[in-house]
Amino acid sequence: MIGAILGDMVGAPYEFDRGNKSKDFDMWNLRVRFTDDTVMTVAVAEALLNMGPDTSEDVVKRAVISSMQDWGHRYPYAGYGGRFDGWLHDPDPKPYNSWGNGSAMRVSAVGWLYDSIERTRELARWTAEVTHNHPEGIKGAEATAAAIFLARTGASKKDIAAYIIRNFGYDLSRSCDEIRPFYHHVESCQETVPEAITAFLEGKDFEDVIRTAVSLGGDCDTLTCIAGGIAEAFYGVPADMKEHVIERLGKDILEVLDRFYIQIKHDTV
Repeated sequence: MIGAILGDMVGAPYEFDRGNKSKDFDMWNLRVRFTDDTVMTVAVAEALLNMGPDTSEDVVKRAVISSMQDWGHRYPYAGYGGRFDGWLHDPDPKPYNSWGNGSAMRVSAVGWLYDSIERTRELARWTAEVTHNHPEGIKGAEATAAAIFLARTGASKKDIAAYIIRNFGYDLSRSCDEIRPFYHHVESCQETVPEAITAFLEGKDFEDVIRTAVSLGGDCDTLTCIAGGIAEAFYGVPADMKEHVIERLGKDILEVLDRFYIQIKHDTV
């Protein structure tokens, strides 16, 4: 999960095509900060960590809604989209048929917490459907969580790509060099998740995945959040890069991260 948060932070200064589409940039400049991608990633993780033995659809969705609204109120200026901000403040929030990439950027914890890819996809779908109940919004969340599950359980990049193409129909045939010149700021799952997965597939190590994702431009805090979550599962996150993330997070977020890594039997952050 810290890989996704790192991707959000590092990509944030270059969102809205504010970068020069290069892998050569100062990764830890003064504009690096977390956004709504991190806040909602933590919210979903905490909801799932608080689950008791009943993990039925209704229980999970109610917990995710409650947690997302709670964290949204804690961090009201994190950069939420208009419809989602309204949802956060609605006393009776309903899904609004979104295909936006928000469902995919918040799902990284799901890829770690369950023992089968079927269960992983089911929980990813439920966390998406509380807001993003459009088929593309659901697909983006499921594909991201599935890629993380496969990466952490030893699948090769070739096998991950094959699974994503076979099950979700995303076009992963383009190289990042082919994507980069024409890519622009877009907030849909269908034009963010394939690009993020491609950046992961091309990256030579964790840092290279992050730099590659940022270099594509567009909504690159979210794109790099998604790519970073997958890259963590495949490569791990270098210790020095973790330290840069930790020093930029509040105590409440760090507490959830510690609980998460204990739950998945990793060292705390």
